Amino acid sequence: MDKASRRDLLRDYKERKAVAGVYAVRCAPSGEIWTAGSRNVDLQQNSLWFGLRNGGHINRAMQAAWTAHGEATFSFEVLERIDDEALTPQGVLDRLKDRQQHWLVTLGAKKAVG
Repeated sequence: MDKASRRDLLRDYKERKAVAGVYAVRCAPSGEIWTAGSRNVDLQQNSLWFGLRNGGHINRAMQAAWTAHGEATFSFEVLERIDDEALTPQGVLDRLKDRQQHWLVTLGAKKAVG
């Protein structure tokens, strides 16, 4: 890759708009589901998988299931995106909290973080 192409890719990455949303992590063998909200749902799986692969995820139950069953048994799903330009940053966080609660109840899930 030449220098100009690399520079263009980096610029595009930095200019990409973060989209908030709610996601679910599922462990097939145990049937467990965890949900959480993220200010950048498109990058969330990489962050989660990194923590789980290294054995240091903050959610001990999720880490235990990952260790017991392995990465191949886990799936990541974006449940909902919050892409409302009219919302203030606080409005996005409030909507995120509300929608996370909705999905916790709807799926009978546990909180992925916090």
